[in-house]
Amino acid sequence: MLFSPINSPQNFRTTEDEDNGGKGSQQPSVISIPSRQPIASPKASTMGFQTLKLADFPASSTSRLMFLPPTKTPSLTPFHPCVRTHRPPSRLFVRAFSLPSVQVDHPPTTIAGEEKVVKPQWKASIDFKWIRDNKDLVASNIHNRKSGANLELVLQLYDEMLNLQKEVEQLRAERNVVANKMKGKLEPSERQKLIEEGKNLKEGLVSLEENLLKLTDQLQQEAQCIPNTTHPDVPIGGEDCSIIRKMVGSPREFSFPVKDHLELGKQLDIFDFDAAAEVSGSKFYYLKNAAVTLELGLINWTLSEVMKRGFTPLITPEIVRSTVVEKCGFQPRGENTQVYSIEGSDQCLIGTAEIPVGGIHMDSILSESSLPVKYVAYSHCFRTEAGAAGAATRGLYRVHQFSKVEMFIFCRPEESESYHEELIRIEEDLFSSLGLHFKTLDMASADLGAPAYRKFDVEAWMPGLGRYGEISSASNCTDYQSRRLGIRYRPQEPVPSTLKKGKGNLAPTQFVHTLNATACAVPRMIVCLLENYQQEDGSVIIPEPLRPFMGGLDLISPTSA
Repeated sequence: MLFSPINSPQNFRTTEDEDNGGKGSQQPSVISIPSRQPIASPKASTMGFQTLKLADFPASSTSRLMFLPPTKTPSLTPFHPCVRTHRPPSRLFVRAFSLPSVQVDHPPTTIAGEEKVVKPQWKASIDFKWIRDNKDLVASNIHNRKSGANLELVLQLYDEMLNLQKEVEQLRAERNVVANKMKGKLEPSERQKLIEEGKNLKEGLVSLEENLLKLTDQLQQEAQCIPNTTHPDVPIGGEDCSIIRKMVGSPREFSFPVKDHLELGKQLDIFDFDAAAEVSGSKFYYLKNAAVTLELGLINWTLSEVMKRGFTPLITPEIVRSTVVEKCGFQPRGENTQVYSIEGSDQCLIGTAEIPVGGIHMDSILSESSLPVKYVAYSHCFRTEAGAAGAATRGLYRVHQFSKVEMFIFCRPEESESYHEELIRIEEDLFSSLGLHFKTLDMASADLGAPAYRKFDVEAWMPGLGRYGEISSASNCTDYQSRRLGIRYRPQEPVPSTLKKGKGNLAPTQFVHTLNATACAVPRMIVCLLENYQQEDGSVIIPEPLRPFMGGLDLISPTSA
């Protein structure tokens, strides 16, 4: 997500935040990590190394997050109202035919005696006819969201594909005519003539089918840049046009000089950024002493509260296939990146649990009676934070690795807006119970990640930093992700006679809607709690709801000199 000034210079929004990926650019970096490699010979028994390479995250699977491309550098000054710099598009889909996404396996190619496996290309069903018939609507949406999608090229490629399909079908028909003629009794000369004609038709057909496959791939790639449609109530413009939906509480007044979380953490002996920088690099950290119990307490308390609302708990994989990242609406590889991609493989580290949770029902047909499916997932998250620098992002506010609890819902299309309201209500209840002062924003069109139909952000007051900072977001992605992931359900109600019935007179399947929201991004929550509950002597009070999950600890006190 992005932080942007909203009606106040104290409101600061920088590059990518907790749930919708950032906007920035950075040349790919390389990090080597141990990884088991195939043993090439009996002697090759040592552990090999794979390379982690920075890759592309669009802004925000709201969390997950749906991610937007990060800007090159964070800005501490307000943007001009409703104006936003151009950013590269995310590869996403708009609408699709009622077909599952499919994966096409291309045969391996051999180069200089070595077999090179071509990465299988997955295909999502896209309703290009709908795009063509609603050209003005799609063009306006692309403009309002400051997307780089090339609608004219998509429509041009679509027309070319239709024409080429007609040529292919015509040749196939001619070839069938020749084949049927050869079934009868023929003179040898006439048979030979038909054999030659069939051979020429076959060669021409092979050439046209190859061109059609290439054209279809190009069309798919260009169409992926088109963003989701936008809720009619979303404010049009850049970050500064976002609207405050709700304000909760007021900033705490202090009778002593306020410290930020870095100074407090040093006095309390709960962080070690210096050692982490030596071991892992900048933007990594060790949690120590009470900070460990605070993180675990936050996670367990959040899971407990969300599970009470009917969510199934998950702990997800933290390495996923690049294709799953793509299908969730993120860019796993490229120059502008928020994703760590494992070089030499088709896998990435997750930037949010939205990705593995979104993929849990991939290529499935859910029963309508099972909907809604609600998950609350705990995971570690990994982000490159390309372009993020400066005092406003130091400490725990913006880091490469962190723990997060994510909510995710699969539901029927007509219910997604009500569940979006439910998710933001859960977030507000959680943060209110911790005594935080925060505001909820209805994010403007240019600040939406490509998959998001609508997105609400929560920004909490951080007195040590002297500004509001994003701690959560909730996004309704409608059927944008499910059309790529192939997640559908079959309605149970009787099918009207005017509608086409599926196999066995069953109702045709429909794509589910997906929603995601951050329940607790741990580092940001630690920042909020330390800075808002600090005391004059440097101690920090633990909010009452967390105490049972921290062994009864009610106060973190400074260490003795």
